[in-house]
Amino acid sequence: MAARSNQGQGSESAADYRSGPHRWAVVLAWTTFPLIWIGGLVTTYAAGMAVPDWPGTFGYNLFLYPWQTWLFGPWDLFIEHGHRLLGALVGLITIGFVVAVYRHDDRRWVRGLAVGALVAVIAQGSLGGARVLLDERQLAMLHGCVGPAFFALTIVLCAVTSRWWHDALFAASSQRFRVSILAIAILAYAQLVLGALLRHVSESASPLYFEVTVWAHVIGAGILAIAAGAIIWRLLRALAARKAASKTELAPEHGHPAAATFSDAAFRWPATTIALLIGLQLVLGCATWVVKYHWPTFVVQTSITTVYTLIEAKGLLQSLVVTAHTANGTLIVGISVLLAARAWRLVRSGSVVL
Repeated sequence: MAARSNQGQGSESAADYRSGPHRWAVVLAWTTFPLIWIGGLVTTYAAGMAVPDWPGTFGYNLFLYPWQTWLFGPWDLFIEHGHRLLGALVGLITIGFVVAVYRHDDRRWVRGLAVGALVAVIAQGSLGGARVLLDERQLAMLHGCVGPAFFALTIVLCAVTSRWWHDALFAASSQRFRVSILAIAILAYAQLVLGALLRHVSESASPLYFEVTVWAHVIGAGILAIAAGAIIWRLLRALAARKAASKTELAPEHGHPAAATFSDAAFRWPATTIALLIGLQLVLGCATWVVKYHWPTFVVQTSITTVYTLIEAKGLLQSLVVTAHTANGTLIVGISVLLAARAWRLVRSGSVVL
């Protein structure tokens, strides 16, 4: 192993660190995820057209719509108007984040990311509005795909504004390692897009289109699970070996053991979480098929499988399972992007090789 200091990183040094932008980024990410979850409910309940106008709500200003009608009115109105309100809140938080970055962070590329996030949230809101005004299914699908991408961007913003990013000294400098981690995020997002194709499939679509999309989604899930499992297993083994070595090797070139452990933990928990989420996603994917279409034909009818035989469209069970499947896929993308961002940072600071 070889190590070198990240001195000379300029505005990324620990002495220049300001926590304000990171706090805004964390609030933004934590607000964006429930926005995506509620957006999934809107799609599940086909409530996208519950409010036929935009940017207002039945002629009212978005923020002045009678709260009694919203809270105690029809369910589809409740979730659609709530989705709009939360989306507006995300937009306001994004503006606050941009201001915080320009006040406390002089890194040009971070400022560029902040402005990009603001442009993205405006574009996403406009897509949602166009979907309502034009009543277009394809725009709804595009809106559903951009949301998780924006969430992944908020995760990157959390990473690059964190103290860890400024303090990081050790590196996993393998190009193969970086590409492998990024591949998990790309595969996860591709799965999300295929899922969106299935959720927004047109009633006029041919059976062949549906069958091809389903099989692509199933095969993609298998590829993602195998690839992510192999990559994460290799990463965790490398981290365990490095931790064991740090207890016995005290030479200066091996770095400070406490700092190495800190760096390792920053990779270990996201990698473990991704593995758990992918396992959960496979379960939720199978459950989604059952609650939407019934048991697969190859499943033998037994006392267990006959417990659930009635498909209740837009029922509570179906809504929770399908929406959870979508939201969990978004989490996989987000945490994979976090892992990739940290790998890039540690490579950039240049030190210990995994």
